[in-house]
Amino acid sequence: MRALFFVILLLLSASFTTSNLFAEEAALPVEPQIVIRHEEDKTFYEHSVNGVITEIKVVPKIGPAYYLVPADGEGWIREERSQTLIPKWVLFEW
Repeated sequence: MRALFFVILLLLSASFTTSNLFAEEAALPVEPQIVIRHEEDKTFYEHSVNGVITEIKVVPKIGPAYYLVPADGEGWIREERSQTLIPKWVLFEW
């Protein structure tokens, strides 16, 4: 009888840990998405994570590309470099 109690207790604890693992996986952010829009003289690359636009890359036909990032309030701020962090590792260096 005692062995049966421990087996049931073990199965219940295993079910709680697996349900916690699935909840943690659901909370992880999804991969960033990029939507490309073309206009007359510009191309827009809208970078979004979880449905929220994090930055917009603007590539005009004439001139250098630039980025628009959301300001604290309303509106956008123009930046010369991307604010998105991309992981990079140096494997070999000469």
